[in-house]
Amino acid sequence: QEYLVESGGGSVQAGGSLRLSCAVSGYTDSRRYMGWFRQVPGKERGGVATIDPNGCTSYTDSVKGRFTISRDSAWNTLYLQMNSLKPEDTAMYYCAADWAVVLGRKFFADEYRYWGQGTQVTVSS
Repeated sequence: QEYLVESGGGSVQAGGSLRLSCAVSGYTDSRRYMGWFRQVPGKERGGVATIDPNGCTSYTDSVKGRFTISRDSAWNTLYLQMNSLKPEDTAMYYCAADWAVVLGRKFFADEYRYWGQGTQVTVSS
């Protein structure tokens, strides 16, 4: 059983920055797919950024060049550095993990079994 706990959310003005963290515990196999997802009320949870067991990263188009996903060397903590934030980035942000993700589906929430409780990010104009 994986346990994921997000932190670092908050309120910021447009153009500002936040860094989200996701602490991982409960399982010894560290080579996993991980990702950050976000959700606003009434919409599906969508992928923002992912990192695979080899450390390769991917981003949804709307955050490319602004967000950076990374993890520590022990895979115990996942990060999302968010710069140049926009009001449309406002959402609940979730950390997700799994050991097997279908090629081409890494931005789909149903590919991940383990989730954190979420952290709210609010960007004001």
